[in-house]
Amino acid sequence: MMMEGNGPAVAGAKRVGFISLGCPKALVDSERILTQLRFEGYEVAASYENADAVIVNTCGFITPAVEESLSAIGEALEATGKVIVTGCLGERPEKIMERHPKVAAITGSEAVDDVMGHVRTLLPIDTSAFTGLLPVAAPGTRADAVQPEREDTRHGDVFAPSVKLTPKHYAYVKIAEGCNHTCSFCIIPKLRGLQVSRDAGSVLYEAYRLIAGGTKELMIISQDTSAYGVDVRYRESEFQGEQVRAHLTDLAVKLGEMGAWVRMHYVYPYPHVEKIVELMAAGKILPYLDVPLQHASPKILRSMRRPGAGKQLDTIRRWREICPELVIRSTFIVGFPGETEADFVELLQFLEDARLDRVGAFTYSDVDEADANALPDAVPQDVKEERLSRFMEVAQRISAERLAEKVGTVMDVIVDEFNDDEDDAPGTKLIGRTKGDAPGIDGQVYLFAGDFAGTVKIGDIVRVRIEDSDEYDLYGEVVETPAWKPNVPQLGHFGKH
Repeated sequence: MMMEGNGPAVAGAKRVGFISLGCPKALVDSERILTQLRFEGYEVAASYENADAVIVNTCGFITPAVEESLSAIGEALEATGKVIVTGCLGERPEKIMERHPKVAAITGSEAVDDVMGHVRTLLPIDTSAFTGLLPVAAPGTRADAVQPEREDTRHGDVFAPSVKLTPKHYAYVKIAEGCNHTCSFCIIPKLRGLQVSRDAGSVLYEAYRLIAGGTKELMIISQDTSAYGVDVRYRESEFQGEQVRAHLTDLAVKLGEMGAWVRMHYVYPYPHVEKIVELMAAGKILPYLDVPLQHASPKILRSMRRPGAGKQLDTIRRWREICPELVIRSTFIVGFPGETEADFVELLQFLEDARLDRVGAFTYSDVDEADANALPDAVPQDVKEERLSRFMEVAQRISAERLAEKVGTVMDVIVDEFNDDEDDAPGTKLIGRTKGDAPGIDGQVYLFAGDFAGTVKIGDIVRVRIEDSDEYDLYGEVVETPAWKPNVPQLGHFGKH
């Protein structure tokens, strides 16, 4: 969707519309492009009518996402006639040109400098010292300005994003790009390349800046978070006078010392993840793991070329022994080529045994250029849909049972939005999330503010007595509004929260 504008219009300023599609990793790329746009003096248009050109950050992972991206490009072209395409689908320019040959330019993912080069060509800004809107010394405002090398900027190591597309109280921090796995159903390595990890110091300084600005929750993301640092041999870098290894354990220790909520996403079940779970048990980072398991049948996992085939249940049990309050979310593919009824029943039994807290699933579909397309014994679509329905019935029941165990407890909840009805006093009803819920993909907590009506703000972390539950969500009442005290000095004044 079109991004909101960034303030009142400036006479003569060039205005760029922006559409961001895809996963949180793509969202971070969008934040970096928007940061550079603002840095170089462009305005962000909130509608097509006000846009001189449009950037579309695309997704190209699965067929529905490709179609959504192509539709967005077409809509932007029809509205403005000047469209720059970037993101995952940009790695397959022939697919874009086949449908939309009139796009102005196409770049791949993470190509902030390439995107800005095309923006400057389409919408040149006056850089005259006498008539320009910006100082001529500002980096990136002249065509001949010295630009950082792509490897320096591609992960935000020079220009960390200052424009956020998330609410003030939470942010995504991308620690690596690309992937070294060869999963048969996935083309991420073809779209985004092999893994390239950021230095730990760069990640930690970005986290520090975010928390200093009032961010209370950090979502740590990459394609394979567990493999962070492998490609750079865990090299050390400076953070506040210390040398810190580019290793997930070392990074988590330092992030945990900052006092914000730290949430781990896209974690593969490697042995060293136990050390991360130990940090969760000690209260250093959130007791939450997003682990994309994809299946449970060893035969199907081997066909998918996934690691750890047949060992997931033992790993999950070991994690829960270390941290009993651990919340695990995962995603699964139903109807992968060669999946028999016996394989599917094995998956259902795994759900029963593992009792995962949060589960998502989708039916398998071919992805252009994926090796799985050539596998034999494709599962008929009606069988896929029937299996997905059965899978979700089991997952939903387990979710309801797990959430029912929370009733009667008091939990920390971060407030995301107000939920007042028309006749409610302001701030009477709220919506938030527990430490076990990531925004946009997990459940929510529907709150009555009670005695604290009108005093609780979006972004506050409050104590809530849980009074009811259903298949996905919790319901409760605020009982305390403790002060939030991170271990990072706060910029400006944020009150007691």
